[in-house]
Amino acid sequence: MTAEIPDIVTSFLRMASSDDPADAEAIAACFTEDAEVTDEGETRRGRVAIRQWWRGPATAYRYTVQGRGSLARGDGCYVLFVRLSGNFPGGVVDLAYRFTVRDGLVSKLVISAPTRGEKPDPAPPT
Repeated sequence: MTAEIPDIVTSFLRMASSDDPADAEAIAACFTEDAEVTDEGETRRGRVAIRQWWRGPATAYRYTVQGRGSLARGDGCYVLFVRLSGNFPGGVVDLAYRFTVRDGLVSKLVISAPTRGEKPDPAPPT
C-alpha cells in the first residue's frame, strides 16, 4: 500500500485476506454500530447486517486479496486497490475498497470496480 492507512483498515484487510477468514464477530467489530457496507450493489446497514454479509456473500467463495495501491482522500476516506483471485466466476477481479473511518472504526465501506481514471499512487521505488 502506498498511502498511510489506518490500523482498523489494515486489520480488516488482514482478516479478510487470511486463508482462514475471520469470524463475522471479528469483522463486525471493525465497524461502527451504524456502519454501511455496499458490495455487489447491495447496501447493508449496521453490525447485524454486516455480520450477515460476511457469513454470506463476502465468504461464499475462497479467494486471496492482493493489495495494489492506495489513496488517502482526506476526511477519513481511503481507497485501497485490490486484486481478488479465487474460485468465483471469472477467477480474478480488480476492485476498489473505499473506506470511511470515524472514531477509529470503519463507518462506511463501498466495494466496486475502480472508477474511470482512478488509479493508486505509484509504488515507491525499491
